[in-house]
This record gives sequence, C-alpha cells and structure tokens, in this order.
Amino acid sequence: MRRRATDFRRPVRRRVPDVVWWALCSVVVLLFIYILSKGGQIESRSALSKRIYRNDRFKEALNISEEMLNPNSVTRQLNDQISLAKAFVVIAKESNNLQFAWELSAQIRNSQILLSNAATRRAPLTTRESEIAIRDLALLLYQAQQLHYDSATMIMRLKAKIQALEEQTSSVNEKSSKYGQIAAEEVPKSLYCLGVRLTTEWFGNLNLQKKFTEKMQAERKLRDNNLYHFCVFSDNIIATSVVVNSTAINSKNPDTVVFHLVTDEINYAAMKAWFAMNDFGGVTVEVQKFEDFSWLNASYVPVLKQLQDSEIQNYYFSGSGGDSRTPIKFRNPKYLSMLNHLRFYIPEVFPALKKVVFLDDDVVVQKDLSHLFSIDLNGNVNGAVETCMETFHRYHKYLNYSHPLIRAHFDPDACGWAFGMNVFDLEEWRKRNVTGIYHYWQEKNVDRTLWKLGTLPPGLLTFYGLTEPLDPTWHVLGFGYTNVDPQLIEKGAVLHFNGNSKPWLKIGIEKYKHLWEKYVGYSNPFLQQF
Repeated sequence: MRRRATDFRRPVRRRVPDVVWWALCSVVVLLFIYILSKGGQIESRSALSKRIYRNDRFKEALNISEEMLNPNSVTRQLNDQISLAKAFVVIAKESNNLQFAWELSAQIRNSQILLSNAATRRAPLTTRESEIAIRDLALLLYQAQQLHYDSATMIMRLKAKIQALEEQTSSVNEKSSKYGQIAAEEVPKSLYCLGVRLTTEWFGNLNLQKKFTEKMQAERKLRDNNLYHFCVFSDNIIATSVVVNSTAINSKNPDTVVFHLVTDEINYAAMKAWFAMNDFGGVTVEVQKFEDFSWLNASYVPVLKQLQDSEIQNYYFSGSGGDSRTPIKFRNPKYLSMLNHLRFYIPEVFPALKKVVFLDDDVVVQKDLSHLFSIDLNGNVNGAVETCMETFHRYHKYLNYSHPLIRAHFDPDACGWAFGMNVFDLEEWRKRNVTGIYHYWQEKNVDRTLWKLGTLPPGLLTFYGLTEPLDPTWHVLGFGYTNVDPQLIEKGAVLHFNGNSKPWLKIGIEKYKHLWEKYVGYSNPFLQQF
C-alpha cells in the first residue's frame, strides 16, 4: 500500500493561533504594567500634595514665630508694651490713680485690636499702622515711670502689701481661735436650764432623794471587783448620761456594769436627780462630788495649790499674763477645774477597786467593753491607744525639750497616747506609786517651763514606760475637729469627740452629731421642754 506523504501545511495552521495568543498575553501584561505605573504616580502626587500642604502650614507658623522673635518686629514691641502696661494698671489702681489706670486700659484695648486685626488677615503689623499706638503707649509708660511705678518701687510695694496681709491673716486667725474657744466653753442655755430644773426637782422631791439613797445603800456592786467598773469625771449632765446610756445599750450584760460618776458641788444635786429618775438597763450608777474627798487638799495635791494661785487664774481668765505667744487652747479655763485633774487620783477616789476603765464625758460607746478588763497590760499601769501615726503626736510636740530635765529623761520621739478611754490597773498603780510620780513633775512645773497646764503632758510624763498600747479600734479620735475614716467609725468601740466641736454645741460637726444624739433620750420630759 502507498503511504501518504507528510502534510507540512497542518503545522503552519497551528502556529498562527499560537502567535495570536502570545500577542494577546503581551498586550495584557503591558496594560497591567501601565495601570500600576499610573496608580503609583497618582498616589505619589497625592502624598506630595499633602506634604506640600503641611509644609505650607509649618512655614506659616514658622513665619509667625520668626515675627515674634525678630527684634525689629513691631508686633513684638507692641506685645511687650501691653504686658508692662497691664502691671502698671494694677499699681495705679492700688495708688488710687484711677484716671491714669483708665488711660492705660484704653490704650491697651486699642493695641490689642491692632494685633487682633493683624492675626485675622495673617499678615504682620507694619510700622506705619502701629506707629501711633506704640507712641501713645510709650508715652503712658514713661509717665508711669515718672510716677515711680518702676520695678524696684513695685517690688517694695508688693513686699509691704504681703507683710500687711500676713499681719491681717494672723490677727484674723487669732480672733477665730479665741471665738472658737469661747463657743466651745460656752454652756448652752438648754443644758444650763436643765441643771437648774433638775436641782429644783431634787430638793423638792423627797421621794426622789429617798429612792436614790436607798439604791446606793443597797448596792454592794460598787466595790465588787468581779464586775466591770467605769469612771467619769464631769459637770455635764447630758454628756455623762450619753456615756452611761451608750455603754448600757451596747453591753451584753448591763447588770455587770458599774459607773462611778464624780462631779462638783454645783451639779451634784442635778446629777443625782437625773440618774435617780432614769433607768439605764440595769447599770449601777454612783454619784459623788469631789468636795467630799478629805484627802483632796493643797498640802497633798500640788496642782490644787497651783490652781488657787491668783497669777494662774489671771493667766487663764484674762489672757494677759505670761507669754503672749502661748496658743489660746492652752489658756482654756477648764484646766482650772479639779475634775480635769482627778484622773491622776483614781486609786484615792476608788480605794476598793483593782481595775477601772476611765472614760471622758465627750465619748460615745458603740461596742461591748467588757473585754477591756481581760486585756493583759504586761505589768503596766495604763492601757491606752497610741496616737503617733503622725509625727505631731510624739513627745517633743507636748513637752519643752529645751529644758534639761525633760531632755535627760524622755525620748523626744516616744509615741504619744490618748486620754479618754484608758484601762488602769490600780493595784499596779499603787505598787509603783504613780501618783507620787505625778506630784514630782507637777512640783517641777510650778513655773510652767516644762509644759503648759493641761492633763495630757503630765500624763505622758507620769505614765512614761508604764503604758501598754491597745488596739486602735478600741478608741477612735477626731470627731470634734476633723474627718474620720468611715471604716474606723464602723469598727470603733469608743468614739471620741475630742476638739472644740462637741456634739451638744451648735459648732458641732453635723455629720457626726447623730452618733451622739441617738443616745441622748429625748423622750425624757425634762428634755422635751428645751
């Protein structure tokens, strides 16, 4: 059979479509490259235009800065004149030169208008348009210098003004302190009238006297050391009542609580009448007056002799004797009251007791205090809450360390503590003759060179090395002068209104008054009349 010859035309027909295909691919690639290159140019132009815009803004800001830094700039010159003119306006007003102050103020406004217009049109001021304003303001500044409104005079005047203001501030602070002290010492009319009415009731109601007398004669609890004994020395009937009432309400066993109250001759009858006609949940209450203590005489008690001294009385009541720099709080006449000093004679006041808790009359009890009597004082006499969390409650803030006797015996950085809630071990007190230590330091301070009269400084000396720190929650202070942490209020067993703002006064801190008032007992007929 004859073979067919090779057909060379078929391959030729296949090459034509391949060429077309490759041509189309090349066109597509070229088109894609062209599009990419165009997009890059557009993006670069956009970025370039943004950079140019930012550079224009930067150059604009730079031009303004250069204008203000240019020593030949009229804008800068006008700004400097305005600043100086403003200072002279103040001085002119202080010198009562109101006309000149008005002229300066008017020219300042004119100059500020020129600057505002220049800023609006974004073009610097020209010498021609600002010439008049600069000249007029320069004339006024020259006139101010002729009136001695120069810098040296201004500094001297300001110094004199500052000194005068400091003197005024000192005077106002002193008056404020005096008036605050007077307000704190003032007996509210309602409390005074209550005492008068209770005294009248006591002497006019024989049944009330008989009831109180029989109650005291039948009470063996007064000397039972298995009970919980508290003492308060006060002439404030309502305040003492709040201490007793709050302790009774928050006590787990009120029948085991005994209160020993000591007052003065004036309030003795009223105090007995109040505690005879009111029941405090089974709490036993004893009322005494310190005038009945035979041992309380000037031969035994050094402070009593000092309190009777006419110079001392003049120091506290007139405020004119002694060092005039002494703060008013140290001239409080309450320091003349023997009730304020009886805390150093507790073993003599209660000879049958072994342990007692001392409470000030400006406290509120909101926890059961029976656990205080089981605290181990580790051989110490006084259990108290320390107050040296801040530096101003250390010994050097209460005592005169320039005196060699103080410097030789006491560490200036020793921690202070608070009177107002104290646990006293009376057996240890008698054994260590603590009252004798108190007498020693009182006799050394007859000229008031060791400390100013009061009870805390001699207490710090008397119980130095004899004080056992208690947990701070037992005694929370500050309710009469500062803000107290709410968590401390909630945890506190005894809340102390130390300071001038007592809760029974109008100057008391309102947000803390309710802590005290809820124990007053306003349902009593004697209180409803006030």
